[in-house]
Amino acid sequence: MVQHIDGVAFQMGEPFDFGFLSKYGRVFKVFDDQDSGNICFGTEMDGQRYFVKFAGAPTARCPGEPKEAVKRLKASLPVYRDLSHPNLIRLIEAEDMGGGFGMVFRWAEGDCMGRMYPEEHRRFMALPIGDRLEVFDRVLDFLGHVHSMGYLAVDFYDGSIMYDFASGKTTFCDVDFFVKKPYINTMGRMWGSSRFMSPEEFRLEAEIDEATNVYTAGAMAFALLGNYSREREDWPLGEGLFKLARRAVSDSRAERPGTIRELRELWQEQLELNS
Repeated sequence: MVQHIDGVAFQMGEPFDFGFLSKYGRVFKVFDDQDSGNICFGTEMDGQRYFVKFAGAPTARCPGEPKEAVKRLKASLPVYRDLSHPNLIRLIEAEDMGGGFGMVFRWAEGDCMGRMYPEEHRRFMALPIGDRLEVFDRVLDFLGHVHSMGYLAVDFYDGSIMYDFASGKTTFCDVDFFVKKPYINTMGRMWGSSRFMSPEEFRLEAEIDEATNVYTAGAMAFALLGNYSREREDWPLGEGLFKLARRAVSDSRAERPGTIRELRELWQEQLELNS
């Protein structure tokens, strides 16, 4: 069904009262196409913009009960606090609200460059290769930070990345399912986009570790630089960088670089040879 708030239309599974959002100003944008059970709002008050992520409403694509979405969102709160980083969306506050739970962030300018947003994705892929390489370097820097803080990236894919075409700034906007190390796969197929997931993320009781995130980083390289293709003819850089990216997405964990730091150092070496 279609619902409206402050003149903005969005989809819901059932009607829900979002009047509590007035605390954060007027709604100017709604993100209703989430399969996490969350619904998100862009709000503005006194010239300041916010991003409000809310769980507890019967969203159009909610995969289960709203209370489960509330539980998951609350569990993500310490993750955002612990992983504070210049490229991670900035958490302002979190609290029970509207019969559910909400997290309020500083609004980050930018567009999601994932392929689920075709226009923005085409615009991103048209950027010079140097600009896209800078985004990938931000990915490696952030994943290195994640591991230094004792966490693992789960459900991290191109849809987690926002790019501001005006400033060139990269922002990571979704770390809800990141977990603390050590971690064992208790789900079978874990949360995430299959294009970015290693074999162990589909295997019950498999160890999920830094080598798993090396695979994610390699998949991200092919997404950002090769438009998802893992074929040599679609790769815009040199042979050494292609082989390294292929190593990173090897089904064999032993063939991948063991850590994000090692991958980043090898990547930089090949970049210098490529220049």
